[in-house]
Amino acid sequence: MSHRHIIAILRGITPEEAVPVCAALVEAGITLIEVPLNSPNATESISRAAAALSGRAEIGAGTVLSEEDVRAVAQAGGTFIVSPDTYEPVIAETVRLGLKSYPGVFSPSDAFRAIRAGATGLKFFPAEVLGSKGIKALKAVLPPSLPLYAVGGANPDNFDEFFAVGCAGFGLGTYIYTPGRSAAEVGQRAATAVAAYDKGATA
Repeated sequence: MSHRHIIAILRGITPEEAVPVCAALVEAGITLIEVPLNSPNATESISRAAAALSGRAEIGAGTVLSEEDVRAVAQAGGTFIVSPDTYEPVIAETVRLGLKSYPGVFSPSDAFRAIRAGATGLKFFPAEVLGSKGIKALKAVLPPSLPLYAVGGANPDNFDEFFAVGCAGFGLGTYIYTPGRSAAEVGQRAATAVAAYDKGATA
């Protein structure tokens, strides 16, 4: 299964909303979907979405802080882990279980700690603070094949800015979803993001 490098971050979603909202995202072309663990009954949302969209999307977890969290996500059917920091035991457990690891980084020390621990890709967070210039400077010393994601302030209006400095993709939170937003509106916002991503990725 090939994916656009867009991760939809559904912070605050409930298990009841999970399947219709995730289905709307997939219909719009976003097939990497993160349920942060500080959402209500997050592993239940992951389980329902992973079962309903098997073969069509990858469902993962965000705000993952412990090895126990990683194991719970894997048991629920999640396939990737997004963590806010570079806590090596979380990255190592993610790799051990065959899941993909996207830790949050801000500095060169963070980035190389994550790489040495086995990260699949790096989440530059908050991207709006680090900025495209900061990412460009860091990109110069990172492995060229390692995918970099701008998260925290990235949106369709500035995709081009981050593409230009070597980012492969984006994590989209409140732009895509806030609690109570309908599946239809989530789908519309996702379609706008996909159009901007496709335009930037082929530029």
